Amino acid sequence: MASDKDKKTQGRAAYDEETIRGLAKLLDETGLTEIEIENDGQRIRIGRAARAVSVAAPAMAAAPVVAAPATAADPAKHPGMVPSPMVGTAYLAPSPGARPFVDVGQSVKAGDTVLIIEAMKTMNQIPAPRGGIVTQILVEDGQPVEFGEPMMIIE
Repeated sequence: MASDKDKKTQGRAAYDEETIRGLAKLLDETGLTEIEIENDGQRIRIGRAARAVSVAAPAMAAAPVVAAPATAADPAKHPGMVPSPMVGTAYLAPSPGARPFVDVGQSVKAGDTVLIIEAMKTMNQIPAPRGGIVTQILVEDGQPVEFGEPMMIIE
């Protein structure tokens, strides 16, 4: 006689090894630390520990937005922080070589597109959650972002 647990899993195919390997390869290619998919109520999450990349540290130190004294310590605590709503790659312009959606010092209205996050080959327009002046842009074009990561400050 089958247990309740066996009955719940019957009829649902487990993710195959090829799918898992493909997701792990996607993590390596994109630099993400975690990816999760769901299909017909079945989820799989693949993750790894974040690696420190020596190239990223100088790039972040050179960015003028990081040098802002008031919020440089922890931009996540700033009341005007715009968090990433998903894991993906942030793009500041609609296409390579195009003018950025917003610049530091620019006024934006709630709902204006401030950047794009590519996730699973889908371009997601990210709207400004509030109106105000963009005082800091905390990500670089093409930078991987995590869920909840501070992307910009709108005051």
